[in-house]
Amino acid sequence: MTTQNDSPYMAAAYDAWLAARDFRRRRERFKRYTYGDQWSDVVEDHQGFSVKESDLLRQRGCKPLTNNMIRQMVKTVIGRYRSTSADSGTYRADTPDRAYIADNSLLELDCRMLEEFLISGCAIQRVSLEWRCGVRRLWIDNVDPRCFFVNSFRDPRGNDIELIGMAHDLTFPEILSRFAGANLEKVAYLSNLYGVTAGDRFISAGKIIGSTDTAFNDFLTAPPGRCRVIEVWSVECRKKRYTDKDNPDRKCHRLNFVWRCRWFAPNGKMLTSYDSPYAHGSHPFALKFYPLTDGEVHSFVEDVIDQQRCINRMTVLIDHIIGSSAKGVLLFPQNQKPKNVEWEDIAEAWARTDGVIPITGLAPTLPTQVVTPTKDIGAYELLSLQMKLFNNISGVSDVIAGRNIPASTGEAVYESQLQNSAVALADLLETFADFRSARDSKAQNSNPPDPPRPLYATDFLLHNNN
Repeated sequence: MTTQNDSPYMAAAYDAWLAARDFRRRRERFKRYTYGDQWSDVVEDHQGFSVKESDLLRQRGCKPLTNNMIRQMVKTVIGRYRSTSADSGTYRADTPDRAYIADNSLLELDCRMLEEFLISGCAIQRVSLEWRCGVRRLWIDNVDPRCFFVNSFRDPRGNDIELIGMAHDLTFPEILSRFAGANLEKVAYLSNLYGVTAGDRFISAGKIIGSTDTAFNDFLTAPPGRCRVIEVWSVECRKKRYTDKDNPDRKCHRLNFVWRCRWFAPNGKMLTSYDSPYAHGSHPFALKFYPLTDGEVHSFVEDVIDQQRCINRMTVLIDHIIGSSAKGVLLFPQNQKPKNVEWEDIAEAWARTDGVIPITGLAPTLPTQVVTPTKDIGAYELLSLQMKLFNNISGVSDVIAGRNIPASTGEAVYESQLQNSAVALADLLETFADFRSARDSKAQNSNPPDPPRPLYATDFLLHNNN
């Protein structure tokens, strides 16, 4: 077991992770809006104190209401993607080189990845050839952007990426399987490194290094019962000697670019390192950031945040107006009330459909019901306008969503309208299709010759325990 502290690579990975903190902050906000928490933005009250928008509304006597258009928009796009994918046979695992599609339930995985792509503007998957649960095969995993890092790059294809990786949260048995093999010396080293005793080796419990309840808020911490491990891939330039074909006695030196992987413990100790074992010779990550203008990411959801806020505010305004307006209030002149009749009796009679209210007839004004008209304030028209603008900005029209379609619309007309409406989403979905294509290319070029199954440390120790 190497004890080398390869700090420059660990430090570079940490710097790359820190550089994306603004992106992670914005992603959390977009995620909140997508799943209905749309009043948690921090604003200033009249005294200059920072409070949640929902608390500020309650201070003003209003109830924070949400008309979540974003969630329905995202579901509509994903539903359309599922429908078109089923029709096109994109996820048909009909050949041996496409077996990974069925093995990884790829349609479901990609739908969740598309959801992330719509919310944050980034799609990241890890394509790896690994032993898991006693099976060695090609695994495809969605990567949480909170634990991912990459150097700043501008090429939409990612050709200028030089450093990439992610933080893993593994159980201690997984740590042993990956980095110890059947070597008891390495098992002891890892136990000491992660502060795990012999009794904790096969359970996900205990106080271990890098354990906290706030996962992903820190680069070096993991949830309780897990161990944080950092996977770092970097491209390196090496000198390699070649034989000149025309002159076999002559040896030439050329520069070669090689992707190398290093795994680190949270304290910076390098657990293992190796050159890319894949046939494609690169790192195992497929990624797409959208639209990557000047290296910036701007998601689909980001475009409609302001419209969603306007819709919520108009909904709250209308609710407040209706709640505070007069609705059937009875103005009853006091000198119209007979002495032998109580006010409670008048109110009860007013509420009955066949009620009779006696009056003295002495006052010139009769009892009058007051109802405040709310349609004349223009709030309903403004809310309708905002909802139309939301659909126009997002590009998710009624035709794509399959709603408000007249029964008289013919099939040809409907298909034409559907194709025209889909133009607004074409760039987004084609970008995601390009991501899938890059992912599939890595999946089909990841298989080196199969080595024999290694004896894992878990196998060795369990055998001894028995």
